[in-house]
Amino acid sequence: MYLLESGITQIYHDPSAHGINDIQELANTYSVIAYRRTQILHSLKNHYIALYFPEIEKYLLSTKALWFTQTFRRFPTPRSISRLSESRFIKIATPLVGRKPNKPLWLKELYATAHRSIGLPVEEKSIAAKMFVLMLSEYERLTHIRAEIQETADSVLCDNPDYELLQSIPGVGPVIALAILAEVGDMRRFKHHKQFLKFCGFDLATHQAGKYQSKSSLSKRGNARLRLVFWQAAQIAIQQQENSFRKKYTRYIKCIPTRQTIDVKLESLWQQNLPV
Repeated sequence: MYLLESGITQIYHDPSAHGINDIQELANTYSVIAYRRTQILHSLKNHYIALYFPEIEKYLLSTKALWFTQTFRRFPTPRSISRLSESRFIKIATPLVGRKPNKPLWLKELYATAHRSIGLPVEEKSIAAKMFVLMLSEYERLTHIRAEIQETADSVLCDNPDYELLQSIPGVGPVIALAILAEVGDMRRFKHHKQFLKFCGFDLATHQAGKYQSKSSLSKRGNARLRLVFWQAAQIAIQQQENSFRKKYTRYIKCIPTRQTIDVKLESLWQQNLPV
């Protein structure tokens, strides 16, 4: 009641009334599918590939294409490759690897790798190999679903000016822009940028107990998912070569002493017999 009397209130925006219910469902479904796909990926790397064909993990880490699942669903174990002649294997595998550059050389390398693999010697028709193929199929299926959701989101938001404007921010792509719009709705409902920062939990707060007063830090009392997607955008932005955020980040970390700098200063003080 005191907050209401003081005018410290926040207007509730009904998703159905404000036309963002579909956007929220797209974002939520994408999040669930992406999380499940990541679980499958970790299971493939840490269990199936590690046991039955450990040498192919480097190909899984270096690509997002579907040629990986298509190829190794057909050849899930080293024996499924080594039992064939090199020419026969290359002939069968060539259509599976898609547009991979220098295809024959890569397939020859894979054929040689299968012969010296340290994976468990299981047969292609064994239950273990079938479970490996099943997980690869599930990973491929989730990848297709994720791509379909992205296409649907692009078609729904293609006329939304905020969707295009958000993607002009370094690190913000279609998926992050979708998540921001799903959580915020109409971004123009905030009269000041500080209101939006508070909505996200990016405003500064100071904790006080008696005579103790902490340093100002992020309150983290707003929308946790918005903080997550902005953190993801920042991680992407600082990895890019040229953008305003990368330059600002570089200037910021220059002020932070590295471990090597600290060691040099300590050694200098020790040589001068000064207190550390």
